[in-house]
Amino acid sequence: MVMRSVPKATLQRYPIYLKALNRLEKNGIERVMSKELALMVDIEPTTIRRDFSFLGNLGKQGYGYSVKKLIEIFNKQLGVNFDEKIILVGAGNLGSALLNYNKWDYVVGEIACGFDVDEKKCGEHFGVQIYPMDQLETKIPAGCHIAILTISHHVQETVNRLVECGITGIVDFTHQHISAPKGVVIKAIDVVSSIQELVFSTNSMNQKAMK
Repeated sequence: MVMRSVPKATLQRYPIYLKALNRLEKNGIERVMSKELALMVDIEPTTIRRDFSFLGNLGKQGYGYSVKKLIEIFNKQLGVNFDEKIILVGAGNLGSALLNYNKWDYVVGEIACGFDVDEKKCGEHFGVQIYPMDQLETKIPAGCHIAILTISHHVQETVNRLVECGITGIVDFTHQHISAPKGVVIKAIDVVSSIQELVFSTNSMNQKAMK
């Protein structure tokens, strides 16, 4: 089966569906109707059916979808790897918060280990082993491709080291400009900018409502 070109908005909803589907499978549910899934994810049933249509003819009207089949299709067609080993670089306040949140409900894998320049932060935290930064090249898990970056110093140097270790995807919390070679994807997370955008949007809506 060849997947049709999927709109960006639809792709952003797929992890939400996948999380709910894994929860259903864990609870022994074999089939689900779009209206039942809609209650779990707070997305309209018509939107769910349209989103699923990009993956092929998956269900029958009045019969619902096979939970197992949907999970398999997400895995094969979307390249999802439930066993993805993610590394964390920087075990400070933000890094520790992410470690504490290391519960991804079988959607993208887990933080397998972390690294920090401060040896006082090394050791086991929330069940995850933190290693000294100088052990990055030897302790990075085999086959690991994703890194979360929460450091504030030597950022570009660290990115270069990660790329040399085979990292091809970086979640960047550093707020610094970094560059990477072609084939390496950097997803910058800027909480301050997101809050600013939210403030602007809510203020605009409030102003319109007052007119």
